[in-house]
Amino acid sequence: MSLMEPIISVSGLRGIIGESLTPEIAVRYAAAFCASLPRRGKIVVTRDGRTSGPMLAAAIASAVQASGFDVVYGDVAATPTTGILVRDQNAVGGIQISASHNPPPYNGIKLFSAEGRVISAAAGESVIERYRKQSWNYVGVDDIGKWTAHDDTITGHLQRVLNTVDRDAIRAKGFKVVLDSNHGAGSILGRALLSELRCEARVLGDSPDGLFEHPPEPTASNLASVATLSKSFGADVVFCQDPDADRLAIIDEQGKYIGEEYTLALTLDHALSKSKEPKKVVVTNCSSSRMSADIAAKHNAKFQMSAVGEANVTGLMIEQQAVYGGEGNGGPIDPRVGFVRDSFAAMAQVLDLMASSGRTISELVEALPRYEICKTTVAVPANHVRNLLEELEAAFSDARAGHQDGLRLDWDDAWLLVRPSNTEPIVRAIAEAPTMAAARALCDRTAEIAAKL
Repeated sequence: MSLMEPIISVSGLRGIIGESLTPEIAVRYAAAFCASLPRRGKIVVTRDGRTSGPMLAAAIASAVQASGFDVVYGDVAATPTTGILVRDQNAVGGIQISASHNPPPYNGIKLFSAEGRVISAAAGESVIERYRKQSWNYVGVDDIGKWTAHDDTITGHLQRVLNTVDRDAIRAKGFKVVLDSNHGAGSILGRALLSELRCEARVLGDSPDGLFEHPPEPTASNLASVATLSKSFGADVVFCQDPDADRLAIIDEQGKYIGEEYTLALTLDHALSKSKEPKKVVVTNCSSSRMSADIAAKHNAKFQMSAVGEANVTGLMIEQQAVYGGEGNGGPIDPRVGFVRDSFAAMAQVLDLMASSGRTISELVEALPRYEICKTTVAVPANHVRNLLEELEAAFSDARAGHQDGLRLDWDDAWLLVRPSNTEPIVRAIAEAPTMAAARALCDRTAEIAAKL
């Protein structure tokens, strides 16, 4: 039987169960990861709530043990929690089984380094090469790794998050909070966090069984029912996680979805206002809103952009000793907690901001810089991508051009990013401007130029 190839990137893979992701593929990929590590030791294995998770966990654990590594099995845990567990267990790596926001037929595998963050691009390329060449080594019976269950996955992560906020100030407010975990991994730590902060909490989809009540990506259309329900509860704020809880979307007290970009903007503004570092550096990727750049300037912080991808953001954060960073898809990264996008840190820090400012979410959002983002895809054969980027740079000669990740064109109040897909004959165009009409015009112009190639 011939199998479809999963979608593979430097940080992991994902595919459809039974088609492009099977136990055989999971075993091969886990074995390739083990073979790429510099030394043997413990590997943390966790999963989100998807029904295919236990099956993949068993396959992956067998490959890890067969490669001579010990398995520390945390069962259902959020992706940022996995990063904490890797560090707390002094493990040599970690494997999180999750397809993030993809639909139920999908699952995936994300790889962590010993530092508790998504592996670097160079390390990821090594794993891919070994996977494709089937280059790994299984050990003899005397060297097979052990398997240990780790029952308390949340305490270390919870304490790190709480240490970033004024918990007494939050407790005094008695906030009414709705948490929509949508049957993913986020409810386990999410409920404990809100309890510690003495919020009056209503948790939706708190059983981590992967039986999503709405499509798993936390977008406005997917969360319409949550917004309606939350208004009847009279919530001060609504937090919405994706299945592995590394991203957070927010609905305000009026039942309005404010957008994932505002999660990072709110937490970044708050973190920089509290930071006592004399030289503050902030890092986001080049597809995130320029709100972060404006906020950094407001606080006299140095703003840096990385290529798209969490590993690129965290790599630059570590290099620049950044005080904060993240991605505009609802993924703040706070080095005080860990170098992983973290919905829990975001939740606690938004509550801290509400408590310290005395403002509602809608008032806090209104005070931020405001832009509109347009995202689209354009069909472009791989051999025409270079020509397209050159044509775009010539057509927009008044813009500052950057080639860090595809082509980014910057104006004083707008930008356009055009990146080729690694898996499809398309480019992804993202534009941001003061109005949606202006942002859409940049995407439309990209499509027009591509059509003439």
